[in-house]
This record gives sequence, C-alpha cells and structure tokens, in this order.
Amino acid sequence: MTRHDASSGTILRFLGGAGTVTGSRFLVDTGRARVLVDCGLYQGAKALRERNWAPFEEDPASIDAVLLTHAHVDHSGYLPRLHQLGFHGPVYTSRSSEQLCNVLLRDSARLQEEAARYANLKGFSKHDPALPLYTEADAEAVLKRFRAVEFGDPLDVAEGVNASFARAGHILGSATLCLAVEAGPRIGFSGDLGREAHPLLLPPEPPADVDVMLVESTYGNRTHREDHAVNRLALAIGRTAARGGVTVIPAFAVDRTEIVLLTLGRLMDTQRIPRLPIYVDSPMALAALAIYRREIQSGSQEIRPEMRGQGNPFDPGTLVETPSVQESREINDITEPAIIISASGMATGGRILHHLARRLPDHRNSVVLVGYQAIGTRGHRLLSGEKTLKMLGRYIPVRAEIVDISEFSVHADRDELVAWLRRAPSPPALSFVVHGEADAAAGLQRAISDSLGWFAVVPKLGERVRVGPR
Repeated sequence: MTRHDASSGTILRFLGGAGTVTGSRFLVDTGRARVLVDCGLYQGAKALRERNWAPFEEDPASIDAVLLTHAHVDHSGYLPRLHQLGFHGPVYTSRSSEQLCNVLLRDSARLQEEAARYANLKGFSKHDPALPLYTEADAEAVLKRFRAVEFGDPLDVAEGVNASFARAGHILGSATLCLAVEAGPRIGFSGDLGREAHPLLLPPEPPADVDVMLVESTYGNRTHREDHAVNRLALAIGRTAARGGVTVIPAFAVDRTEIVLLTLGRLMDTQRIPRLPIYVDSPMALAALAIYRREIQSGSQEIRPEMRGQGNPFDPGTLVETPSVQESREINDITEPAIIISASGMATGGRILHHLARRLPDHRNSVVLVGYQAIGTRGHRLLSGEKTLKMLGRYIPVRAEIVDISEFSVHADRDELVAWLRRAPSPPALSFVVHGEADAAAGLQRAISDSLGWFAVVPKLGERVRVGPR
C-alpha cells in the first residue's frame, strides 16, 4: 500500500495488539514516513497463531523504521518474517533490548525450525511438509539492522519523525516511547509497563506529554497481591515436596525466570521451603540469565541501586543449569523432590512441553503457573481445569496439581496503570487501550474514564485512525 497524502495528517493503524494480548504492531503513517512500533508474534489460540502466516497488511518495504519497546517475542518476534517479506530499514531499541533480541530471535527461529522438523518426523502436521515461519538465517539478517538507543536521547528515526525512549521497568531494556511528528501529534506508547515493586529494575519513568497515548491492558481489570503470591508459591512447593513430587514452573525466559529464582532463594534462606535442586532448563532463559547477571555486576542504571554489583543473586546454592539436550533429558530421571523452571511461560513450545508430558500424569507433582496465560494456550487450558492436554503429537492425562499465581507478573495491574497515566504532565486528547483481552481492555477503559476523566477507546484490529495535535 502506498503512503497517503501528507496534507491529510497522521494515520495510526492497529496491525496487532488490538482485541488480544499478543502480536503488538502499531503503524504510524505521516504521509512522508512510516514507522512501525513493535513487531510481535501472535501467540495463544490457533486462530491467533494463524495470523502470523497471513499476508502482512502493509507493504513491509514501505516501512522506514521499526521501534521496539522491548524484547519479548509478542513485541519483537515477527521481525525476521517482516525482513523476509521485504523490510530493510533500521530497528531502533534500547541497548539491553538489543542484547536480549540477539538471544530471543535466534531462539524463536530455532524453535520454529525444530518444531517443523519434529512435526515432519512424527507426521502430525496438517501440512506436508511442515515449514517454519522463518529461519535462523532470517533472524540473523534482521539482527544486523538493529541500532541501540540510550534512554532519554532524542533520535530522528524517519523523515519528520523524532523518537525518545524512557525506562518502562517491565524487563531489562523495556521502554516507553514518545513519537513526535513534525507539525503533527506527539504519540505515546506504554509498551509493556512494569511495576514499582519490581525486585531488580527501577520503576517506570513518568509518561511524556503527548496528544495521543497507547496503553497496554494485560491486567487492566485486575490487581496484584505480591505477598499472597509468595505465600502461595511457598505452600505449593512445600505440599509437592511432602508428596515426594516435582514442581514444574513454566516461566518466560526473560525476567520471569530471574524473579522466580530470586524468590526461591529467599524462601530457602528463610526456611519457608526445603532447599531443593532447581533446574533451569531453557537455553534462552540461561542466555538471558547471563545478560541479567552481567548488568547487575556492571552496575547498570536500569538496576535498583541495592542490587548493583552483586555476584550471582539467582543461585541459592542449588541451581543446576542444563543447556544441552542430553542434560535436559536427564531431568526426566529425577525421582526426588525438585523444582524445574523451563520455557515457554504459556507452555506453547520449548522444552517445557517435555517436562509437562513427563510430570502431568503423576498426582504427586505440581505445575505452578507464574504469569499471564493467554486464551488458547496450554497454560490457559490447565488453568481452566482440562484433564487432558495434547502435546508432542499425543494426549497427556492431567493428574498433577495445578496452581495459578499470576500475581508474579511483571506487568502493571489496573491500579498501577492508572497511577502511571496520572503522572502525565497533561491529559492526552485521546487514549487507546491496547494489548489486552476484551475484558481486560474494557476494564482499563472504564478505570481511565472514571478515575482520570480521560477519553479512552478500545480500538479494533486493522482499524485506521486519523490523529493530530491538540
């Protein structure tokens, strides 16, 4: 699609992250430039995942630049596909996000290639042959287009478009964005917003003064109870160990694994749980863990001052890292109480599937879900009480105890999102509530209207909106 006439103003198009919590993609078209904010994969239900294979709604070659709020694959994971389809512009993101994307995008491509090979080997794909969405070569190619940006530094990203990044406190490198269009609007993007109480990262910086604000709503209709979460985790592990079972924790490789490890160490040090072996079985999580360690030891300005310079706060003395396939397989032989942390966090793929297939049939074991579970994912199906899951081409009975501790999320909840918006220098003319399921988005929309008196809208997927300065 060609660019519209610049005299008609700036168009904002919702290419993803609308009506669902994944696939974040927002296009800003000024008529002179096209900038895509986030370029994420859809995850969850089959109908959502199939959108990754649909033709991209705009000509990728017409996009001048991509700006990434952070490295999670529902915000960055479509980039190799976009490059494969013709995008050859720069990708701007923070220094830490660039480091993490070097891990996540390669791993995402590898997992897709492995899944296609496994499906062809076992013959359970509907497609012959099964193909990956993109390859490791595609990931390598787009990673060469990354350009690291410092927080707070203004940057010309395309003709007539200036951008600045600020700390979001969600994961290492996460940012909120402000796009300033010459003679046009200032548009703010929350990305995924973190929490004041994050144990490792500094809290989010206040919003910029903008005309239009896009705010995430993952937990837009809920509030977190941190103390409740830690207590429930301790009780679940204690119950499982008393039964002689193994606790399996599906965890996102970036940040969630680190927070869970910190929490487990503190619970062991205070003797609230037994000092059990902790197996971290995810190459991506281990690579991310190394980046977090390095940033802590170097005294990164994203890290809370009290955590800077520490050696290895993630190891309570029982941590076992299993990078190789053989080491991963050997975990299946464990018969004594232990804790296994593996990705992906919603059990959509990765080594966690093998651990679930091994441990779900035994009532002594438990599966602790420590983050958001999108509708249609195996994690959500476990939460819904399903007694059978299909994975790796076969049906698995669910007899293990399932424990939901979503309060471990590093997403801001409803009250934290409203409090962050309240810190804006002035109310925007219009706010869009994005990146959330329908109930969560509607809940945050009501909260913004009732608490702040702002005009807020929940956009539809594919919608085009003309936006301008106040």
